Amino acid sequence: MRILLDHCVPKRLRRVFPQHEVKTAREMGWGGLSNGKLLAEAARSFDVVLTVDQNIKHQQNLERLPIPIIVLIAADNRFDTLAPLAGKVEAALQILTLQILIEIS
Repeated sequence: MRILLDHCVPKRLRRVFPQHEVKTAREMGWGGLSNGKLLAEAARSFDVVLTVDQNIKHQQNLERLPIPIIVLIAADNRFDTLAPLAGKVEAALQILTLQILIEIS
């Protein structure tokens, strides 16, 4: 699966998904894109966006999401805090459909 890590997700998190192709928004040259434009660009090359932005569900029209989104709910966005959620992310990747936003804590 092709996973895009949003701006605020540490790039080291790719280590916990070795069986997937994982890129960061910055690596793709999308560091300056707003959420809507980022999601549209991501939909062309990725299967899912992984973010820690808990407000994204209020900022985007969930019925028109161009790509599935997984939101990691944690105390902070440090690798050591997010890495333990990898198992739940793997489970969510198995049930992804278009226009879905999954929150994982």
